[in-house]
Amino acid sequence: MTPQTQGHLAMLLFSALVAGSFSLGSMMANDIAPIALTAARFAIAAVVIGAMAAVTTGISRQSFAAPWRYLVLGGLFSAYFVLMFWGLKTAPPISAAAVFTLTPIMTAGFGWMLLRQITTPRIAFALTVGAIGAMWVIFQADWARVSAFEIGRGEVIYFIGCVSHALYVPMVRKLNRGEPAIVFTFGMLLAGFVIMVVAGWSEIVATNWFALSWLVWVTLFYLAIFASAATFVLLQFSVLRLPSAKVMAYSYLTPTWVITWEFVLGHDVPKGLVLVGIALTVVALVMLLENEEA
Repeated sequence: MTPQTQGHLAMLLFSALVAGSFSLGSMMANDIAPIALTAARFAIAAVVIGAMAAVTTGISRQSFAAPWRYLVLGGLFSAYFVLMFWGLKTAPPISAAAVFTLTPIMTAGFGWMLLRQITTPRIAFALTVGAIGAMWVIFQADWARVSAFEIGRGEVIYFIGCVSHALYVPMVRKLNRGEPAIVFTFGMLLAGFVIMVVAGWSEIVATNWFALSWLVWVTLFYLAIFASAATFVLLQFSVLRLPSAKVMAYSYLTPTWVITWEFVLGHDVPKGLVLVGIALTVVALVMLLENEEA
């Protein structure tokens, strides 16, 4: 199996795990402050990833040379998570999901600016096809929903978060100095936790942790272990093997995975013409997988 294939498989799993955070997160978005939630998920994820790193690759002192790198990455991802939940307090889920589909395009732009990664016409076309398919799924194949789309305060807030997410991907490749992905993730999580504690200490202290519902705790541990720790490793594993634009192209699969999660959770799922959008996202990924070496 080539490194490129490994990167694609990692991102396939990444998109499925990220989708779970949307389904579960939407059920408790207003039950805990975004900064408190982000700080807790980073703390739990850091413990899990740190333990895994210690028993696998080990954590050397050299891995923490130039610690400012971890502060940059931790700051970018912290900003994304906080702004995501902050924006979702006022932005309708459909509008917010539409904003998220802009992330791959922005990632391609940052990939060129920072790494001079060129998006070929074939990749650009695949990104476009995937974006159209994702939008079709997000709006449930309903033109009335498309025409009613409006940009509000929540969408603007979340868009800023998506900019941070898009910038994070090429920055990982630019700042990595050969550290194993799991160690690099551990450093980023520690830095993100410190940033969240400094920035949101008052909200963290004000949160009544013992009064949180079981749903909040289940979601928190899912976000920390699967949607944070595991996806951070998968993302950094992939960006060291694939161009940034291809890595973020897998975000187009998120709506499809969300439908699967909603079905498993017993919620209503779209049918009919929405399957056309799902097919387009699959076509886009097939295009990205073709001629990899070329």
